[in-house]
Amino acid sequence: MTDSGPAPLPASDRPDTAARLRDALLAASFTADGLLDLLGAAAYAALARSETVPALRATRGDTPLETLVRLFLLQQPVPRARVADVLPVAEALEGGWLTPVGGDEVAATVDVRPYGGPGGEDWFIVSDLGCAVGGAGGIGQHDEGVVLGVGGASTTLAGITVRTPVAAALDLGTGSGIQALHAAQHATRVTATDLNPRALHTTALTLALSGAPAADLRAGSLFEPVRDDETFDLIVSNPPFVISPGARLTYRDGGMGGDDLCRSLVQQAGERLTEGGFAQFLANWQHVAGEDWQDRLRSWVPRGCDAWIVQREVQDVTQYAELWLRDAGDHRGDPAEYQARYDAWLDEFEARKVRAVGFGWITLRRTGSAEPVVTVEEWPHPVEQPLGETVRAHFDRLDYLREHDDAALLESHFRLAGEVVQEQVGLPGAEDPEHVVLRQHRGMRRATKVDTVGAGFAGVCDGTLSAGRILDAIAQLVGEDPVLLRDRTPAQIRLLVEQGFLEPVG
Repeated sequence: MTDSGPAPLPASDRPDTAARLRDALLAASFTADGLLDLLGAAAYAALARSETVPALRATRGDTPLETLVRLFLLQQPVPRARVADVLPVAEALEGGWLTPVGGDEVAATVDVRPYGGPGGEDWFIVSDLGCAVGGAGGIGQHDEGVVLGVGGASTTLAGITVRTPVAAALDLGTGSGIQALHAAQHATRVTATDLNPRALHTTALTLALSGAPAADLRAGSLFEPVRDDETFDLIVSNPPFVISPGARLTYRDGGMGGDDLCRSLVQQAGERLTEGGFAQFLANWQHVAGEDWQDRLRSWVPRGCDAWIVQREVQDVTQYAELWLRDAGDHRGDPAEYQARYDAWLDEFEARKVRAVGFGWITLRRTGSAEPVVTVEEWPHPVEQPLGETVRAHFDRLDYLREHDDAALLESHFRLAGEVVQEQVGLPGAEDPEHVVLRQHRGMRRATKVDTVGAGFAGVCDGTLSAGRILDAIAQLVGEDPVLLRDRTPAQIRLLVEQGFLEPVG
């Protein structure tokens, strides 16, 4: 980067050049698997932390793959003759992918990073030099228009997104284009928007170099570029959700007061969804003194939508300010300026009575039900990505439970979900456990306490007997009135179904 701002990007209107570059990259095994084989696990992981020294040491040879790693990932000048053995140099120079430096060397104008798709696809994510790793990690990049690559937030959103075939998908705030690239695999038409025109240009490069269909690219903030009559089956957004004083960095700062950007995004999404369509976002939200954070988020949910909101992390305001000050590299600058910026963040939070900031996932589904279900929960524990199918199944279960009253539930058949185990907790040698826990080893990896009836019920659910018949057998076994047991157990069955421990059969 130069002091004058981001460097010019390659031309995005030369699909033949992008196709030939892609063929050359693949021929040299410039892929996620190829990088791992070349660099080894330690150097490969270091690259994800923006640490390049191990990779530089591992690429001191002159193989085609080493040449490409030094050129596109490590941003090192490479002799033109050496690059000519791997890439169509003249075409890459003319198209702006490379630039001449020194006497006989060339350098990359953008970072090109291999990325493995969910089906084993070999994709390439384009971003500005020095900005390959997105999110908080000490990028230290102050240029307003830079486009970051794929970070933890990007891959989290890609992993939780429902991946069913759809006609139209919308990626709001596309950045380097990773969400649009995923959506292109299962959407007939992809629209990608961004306030930063440079991001739209970068998305076009990412799609072309990855061999994906072009997207409908539109400039503007949030839903501004979307026509009033347009609806989508899928809306995804990893927005600039950082709650900050001002909007210094476009890629992360929302520019609205507090968490208003995330709230606006969620509230406006409902009317843009087709019936049954999903909207999925990453977001930050304020924990305000005297206010229930869950109630705050429930107020965001638009009418006519089911919602599942999961808080994954909470930071106090000092931790939060420090995280994003380091993201911008402010901690490496003038101490007085750093202190002033830190003060500005805390002043902003104090004025809004904000005590902490939450981070998590928000999923909406447009529903025709007169009684939408809004679930807001805290789940900071490890999960198993990808979770797209888990998210879809969650909303399917909501439909099932809405359509079945207690009587219908007792007539239904269930099976225990796969990889659920039972844990009994109690003092050693005690005749009975203090409590029983059912634990999932897939998806959300939930754990829930159940009583002995609930544990016994779940243990024999294999789809053959109705819930009522199982409860009658349990009542006889424990000497309890079967009518009373039928009356009090449906609530527990509903919880086990809602959380995915039990699956309806038929």
